[in-house]
Amino acid sequence: MATPQSNPFLLAADNPSQLLTLLRNDPAIASSQDEHGYSLMHAAASYNHLELLRALVNEFHVDVDLKDEDGDTALFVTETTDCAKVLVEELHASITIRGSEGQTPREKIAEEGDFPQVAVYLRMRELEAGMTEVNGVQEPTTNGAYPPPLPEGVQVNIGAMAPEEAGEVADPEFRRRIEELASREDFQGEEGQRELRVLIEEALRGQVGDDRNVRSRTE
Repeated sequence: MATPQSNPFLLAADNPSQLLTLLRNDPAIASSQDEHGYSLMHAAASYNHLELLRALVNEFHVDVDLKDEDGDTALFVTETTDCAKVLVEELHASITIRGSEGQTPREKIAEEGDFPQVAVYLRMRELEAGMTEVNGVQEPTTNGAYPPPLPEGVQVNIGAMAPEEAGEVADPEFRRRIEELASREDFQGEEGQRELRVLIEEALRGQVGDDRNVRSRTE
């Protein structure tokens, strides 16, 4: 019977450095999954162990899009924007992959509602990738190409709301609207913050950015 000191899934949650030692002695463990398909990738993402994620993919060559029995990858269980950025921008996890319920990571995270900042970040990545809605389904218009990293230094100052709740965005229309709102005198007040929440909810639902091309043609 596996002890806590040798159980890789427990180590992935509680002691990632010890897990790395174990993996270097037995690299085959890196891609192991339990009876439900839960993997060390899922555990590392869920517990926000970023260096472990990097090692699993870069050193031990684990598939960053390894699925569990529900078709969910590590990105589906991510709880922080830092983890989502590592998975998407460094390790090239797919933002368009769909689980067995037909949802992308962003759609599932947004529906569950526990980590809205992650859903907003993923929505911004969709916009960067040229994702559009076709018959109610988000599809890429760039042949599924991996979106480029966000421009260095691009960040939105949204005052009372923590910046990570809106994510770093490169979509011009979202940035224009949020900067316009932030410049208002009542931004720190109840009404300004209410409108900010509405804007973030629109991003979660994928309603921000649809008129980008219209604006660019008319300016």
